[in-house]
Amino acid sequence: QVQLVESGGGLVQPGGSLRLSCAASKSIFSRNAIGWYRQAPGKQRELVALFTTGGSAIYVASVKGRFTISRDNAKNTVYLQMNSLKPEDTAVYYCYVRIGEDYWGQGTQVTVSS
Repeated sequence: QVQLVESGGGLVQPGGSLRLSCAASKSIFSRNAIGWYRQAPGKQRELVALFTTGGSAIYVASVKGRFTISRDNAKNTVYLQMNSLKPEDTAVYYCYVRIGEDYWGQGTQVTVSS
């Protein structure tokens, strides 16, 4: 069993920045897929950014150039730096990791509003 603890969500004005963190209770390695999804009200959960099992970072088109995913394997932590935030980025953001099976965090709310 793997626990994922997210932090860093909150309320920010359009154009602002937030940094999300997700700490795993178990060692994660470069071969583990790990990243972030989000779900806005009334919408399906969508991939935001992910390190694939091959180690590449992929992003949904709407966040390319604004969001950056990074990881610190020594700390079993993945980060999502979000810049130039827009109201349409408002959602609950979920951390995800595959270590044999899929695990999800509890979610952290990100609200972009003036």
